[in-house]
Parts: sequence; structure tokens; C-alpha cells
Amino acid sequence: MIKHIAKVLIQNRWRFLVGRGGVLLLLCTFCAQLTADYGGREDVEAFIEELNREDGFDPDTLRAVFDQAVYKQSIIDAISRPAERVLNWASYQDIFLTKARVRQGIDFEQSHRAIFERAEAKWGVDRWIILAILGVETSYGRNKGSFRVIDALSTLAFDYPPRSAFFRKELRQLFLLAREQNKPVTSLKGSYAGAMGYGQFIPSSYRHYAVDFNGDAFIDIWESPNDAIASVANYLAVHKWVKDGPVLKRVPALAEVPETFLNQGLKPATSLEVLKQYGVSLDSLDNATVVNPLRYEGKQGAEFWLGFQNFYAITRYNRSRLYAMAVFQLSEQLRAGQP
Repeated sequence: MIKHIAKVLIQNRWRFLVGRGGVLLLLCTFCAQLTADYGGREDVEAFIEELNREDGFDPDTLRAVFDQAVYKQSIIDAISRPAERVLNWASYQDIFLTKARVRQGIDFEQSHRAIFERAEAKWGVDRWIILAILGVETSYGRNKGSFRVIDALSTLAFDYPPRSAFFRKELRQLFLLAREQNKPVTSLKGSYAGAMGYGQFIPSSYRHYAVDFNGDAFIDIWESPNDAIASVANYLAVHKWVKDGPVLKRVPALAEVPETFLNQGLKPATSLEVLKQYGVSLDSLDNATVVNPLRYEGKQGAEFWLGFQNFYAITRYNRSRLYAMAVFQLSEQLRAGQP
């Protein structure tokens, strides 16, 4: 907190310095503490000791990294207002369902069709869903993130209390993946939340699900479409993607279903047998099939959908109904070749 106050004071130094000698002394005291944002902090030192004890990292090597790590206020600002929390479907869709994103996606699929075909054959995941995830995440690699991941995760691990425990785990995973892949940890770039590459994998996802698909012994989700496409396919397959299974079906009859059935979590848990009593019927599916009844606020008013296991698999990538719907609808536009 002292460092942050000091930054504000320094940014406004002239209004304080004129005729205020006491403020000048205060500024000098704060400036002495601004040699590094994370080097020497007690909480960082405790983290270093933990990584030394549990993972065998050299403390001095870690200290040298944290001496270079920089606090980013823009990261705190961004994570405090994600679109998934503040927008409804009517507004959220405008971010991703654009003619430009469809056109770019069609070009990307044509350029890398052989890779998509191999991945689809190996993991059974619909190529258009894989493509749509890459489109939603980074516009097919056009915007992979410009933050150093060490800065992003240090900022969130040590200066964002609401989720500091989660991001400390991700920071540990970052050091582990850098060691495993023999990469300088300070060289890795990503989003404000520390997500990396075409598919925006956080460090733990990288270590658990990313795969080498071109045989060069390096899992390159940053520059290799081979590895990026395969990694997304593997991620969805591990999270129980059903080959050729449905993702979402629009069902107007859900308007007659009590609100208590709608938007209850993300995992399918309501059988079609239960919904049948409210007039919901899908003859092509067994009544024992479990679904997730969903309501979205669209441009023309309420929309009612049933989410299936594949919808749930997409939410394992990003735990948001809006995100999963954007991926699904973008995939349908890409499949059709037009917005």
C-alpha cells in the first residue's frame, strides 16, 4: 500500500512540493522504497521460501526474477470489471459475433485445415468449436496479450486480495512450466490474467492440457498453430466432450418452465423427463438425458436454451454462460461460412 501511495504522490509531485517541505521529506522516504515492486517484500520472500522447500527452486534465482517484476494497476482495473460480469447476452454478443471475426476465422481454418482435421480425428472435438474458442480468446492469434506473465501474476498474487490464493498457485505453476520448457520466466507474454498463447491457457492449464502436436519437443502455444489447436482439443476432450453430441438447442417452450429451473449452475442436472411435464419435448433424445435449462437476455428479449454436456465442457474453459454461448454461436457462423 505504501508503494502505491508513493506512486500517486510522485505522479502529482509538483502540486505537493511547492511550499510543502514536509511532503518533500515524505516523498524521499517513499522513493527509497521504490527500487523494486516485489523484490524484498515479506510476502514475496515467504513465497520464495515455499517454492524452495516444495519445488527445489534456488531462492537467489527467484529473488532475481522478482526484482524485475512490476506492479500493474491496469491489471487490477481490468480484472475488476470483466465483460462476463457486467454485460447481458444482447451486449456481450456484439464483442465476438462480428463479420470480421467470422471472415478471419474462415481464413484461419483454411490455412490450417490439415491440423484441424488431425486434431478432430484424434480427440473427437468439433473443429468449429476449437476454431471459435481461438476466435473468442485471441481473434485467432491476433491479440495474445502484451503483458509479461510474471508482472500479471505477481500483481494478482500479491496485490489483489479477492483472488490472491488462486493467482499464487498460478504463479507457482508459471515457474514450474518455465523450468520444464527451459524458458526464461520473464520472457513469457500473455493477458492481464496471465493467460497465454492462441488459446489463452493459464499456467496450470498449460501444464495439464497443452500438448506438442508437431514433434519438436516444445509445447509452443504462443507461435505454433499445431500445438495451439491440439491443446484446445485435448482440453475439451479431457473435460468429457461428447463426439458429435449437441452443445445447445433453442427451446421456446422453456418459457413455461418455472424460473427455479433456469440458470441453475453450469452442469446439466435436469432430466428431459422432468421438463416434459411443462411441454418441453425433444423426440430425438431419451427422456433420461440431463440438460441445463438456460435463459439469456437477447436483442429481441428472452431466449430459452437447453445446454448439454458439450456446453458444460466449454464452460470448463471459461466458467461463463455468456462465454459458452458466444463460442457456440460463433462456431455455427464459422461452420456456415457467414455471419
